[in-house]
Amino acid sequence: MAKKDSLIVVSGGMDSVTLLYEYKERIALALSFDYGSNHNAREIPLAAMHCQRLGIEHLTLSLGFMHDYFRSSLLEGADAIPEGSYAEANMKSTVVPFRNGIMLAIAAGMAESRGLSQVLIANHNGDHAIYPDCRNEFICAMDAATKAGTYANVRVAAPYTNISKADIARKGKELGIDYSETWSCYKGGEKHCGRCATCVERREALSQAGIVDTTPYEGETGGDGSQG
Repeated sequence: MAKKDSLIVVSGGMDSVTLLYEYKERIALALSFDYGSNHNAREIPLAAMHCQRLGIEHLTLSLGFMHDYFRSSLLEGADAIPEGSYAEANMKSTVVPFRNGIMLAIAAGMAESRGLSQVLIANHNGDHAIYPDCRNEFICAMDAATKAGTYANVRVAAPYTNISKADIARKGKELGIDYSETWSCYKGGEKHCGRCATCVERREALSQAGIVDTTPYEGETGGDGSQG
């Protein structure tokens, strides 16, 4: 049996939930961060549900100052979220400045406090062009910083950095994950909107992985996104 030496940052989205299941034997603690985004209230309960299902301790930490003082469409309400393709020009407004840096710093401190040696995060290569704090050079720099800045030499591991969201979905398919029990939509409504870039990316990844999309979308009655 693997040693439980890891802490995971888990949002309740497809990527982090997949990482949670893939590394469940090593994970001792899962952290979610409520930073006041449009969709935190939709995704965090799903993160908690999956952790409970796996018998992994889950904590939600409040980062309300980010909502109060940072600028991002992700913090400004559903109407501010762009619709269409998942591309830099369309998605740059959703960047929450240094979000992953802040979260990883807190996670490293929590890991050392719990006697854990590794922090897991689920960024992937589709994020690279848009989010600076998802790129390989950032992960390497944070790994070096947490290793140097903790007595426990806490490391940051991001196993999905160089693979696609479709690749992650393929892993989830093998693990038997029901992706309808995850949240992607940045608008944070009652259902996934189906139109924002994160919904578009979600649909494409599931399709490419050969997974029938049973996510409920606004205005669509078929679980696969059809009208009937």
